[in-house]
Amino acid sequence: MSVPQLSAEQRGEEILAVFHTAFGDLLAADPAAFRVKFRKMAASAFAFYRGTAGLFYHDLEQERRGGPYLDERTSRVWIHGDLHAENFGTYMDAQGRLIFNVNDFDEAYVGPFTWDLKRLAASVALIGYAKALSDEQITTLVRTYAAAYRERIHALATGAKSDEVPPFTLDTAQGPLLDALRDARSLTRFGLLDSMTEIRDFERRFAPGGGSIELDAATRYKVLAAFDGYLETLPESSLDRPDSYRVKDVVGRRGIGIGSAGLPSYNILLEGATDALENDVVIYIKQAQTPAVSRHITDSSIREYFQHEGHRTVISQRALQAHADPWLGWTELDGAGQLVAEVSPYAVDLDWGDIDDPEEIAAVVADLGRSTATMHAAADDESGHSELVPFSTERAIDAAIAGDEDSFGDLLVDFAHAYGARAREDHQIFVDLFRNGRIPGL
Repeated sequence: MSVPQLSAEQRGEEILAVFHTAFGDLLAADPAAFRVKFRKMAASAFAFYRGTAGLFYHDLEQERRGGPYLDERTSRVWIHGDLHAENFGTYMDAQGRLIFNVNDFDEAYVGPFTWDLKRLAASVALIGYAKALSDEQITTLVRTYAAAYRERIHALATGAKSDEVPPFTLDTAQGPLLDALRDARSLTRFGLLDSMTEIRDFERRFAPGGGSIELDAATRYKVLAAFDGYLETLPESSLDRPDSYRVKDVVGRRGIGIGSAGLPSYNILLEGATDALENDVVIYIKQAQTPAVSRHITDSSIREYFQHEGHRTVISQRALQAHADPWLGWTELDGAGQLVAEVSPYAVDLDWGDIDDPEEIAAVVADLGRSTATMHAAADDESGHSELVPFSTERAIDAAIAGDEDSFGDLLVDFAHAYGARAREDHQIFVDLFRNGRIPGL
């Protein structure tokens, strides 16, 4: 990518302008939450990168007019929107299998497939730099990612059977991916419930403290009305036992992640699959946010397809993730779209802390490339949303890459090094802005 030569002062002003667009209203409503968010972002260049998808897409603005491997179809692929190396982990699918794959679909949208790849490649460069890998080693890692993505897309496009490209499960995963799945398998619903709830008068209730906020009667009523709306968005297969959705308790929540600062959130305790207390289920209702990438996609038919941001998030996740969370749905609260999903006891994020050997890092990066390709291939004309993506995405991407095989890896390598360097410089600029009180509203 070409990097405009701006002074630190000029780039600082640009960062502040993007922050105002991305966070302005939420920051004004809850500056304390953003002080926490920004402190986390100040910890490292990678943490800064994680929290600044809006800045990333601002910097890719020129690609609205095209770019390598982008045409009418490959610019209209369902993408994750915030694909970095820490947005992968475990989940239990609707068939009861533990899967390792992409997670956190808050930023998902329809756009150019290369945007996901570039965001991931730059995150690999940042991780490599933090682990003191050489530029040559980082280049090798990015090429490994590109090659694995290319190989998997081609396999899917040429009709490989599902058993030839299986998901990452306890039977097929290796290395740190298998470690994450085994960690997830060791977790239990009872353990999650024990950390969040207590039993009073022979019934389970949320325990006080730990980030829980007791609701007043009016707020509780609004949340329960929103819950009723959510039930109407669930697939019929999720409603086999109506008693599963009996509400036992409701609380507000504090302390959600870097990407959700300032967004209202609530937890609801439900009866679950049986009357046994260990089968109770916790779901959350969280105000969905405007995805950063959407500000740089001008096709009005994409925006108009979604009722609101909660609907967009859920439809995107169902499109991108095979056999998604059966509790996944949407609703509205105070006029804002809400995402509803289970607080899963089986969610374990990929931990890069102990992945230091270059060969092991390369193996993980290759698996992330395969996961990315599988995700892009899942959401197409066969996903149930052919109005938005009325073609086979894997065949479109495969054909585009086939037009210039040799330059595909080069594209991602050049971008990874250039944007990784920019993110490290931006992190320092951001820290100076924050510590010197120059972020408005804080």
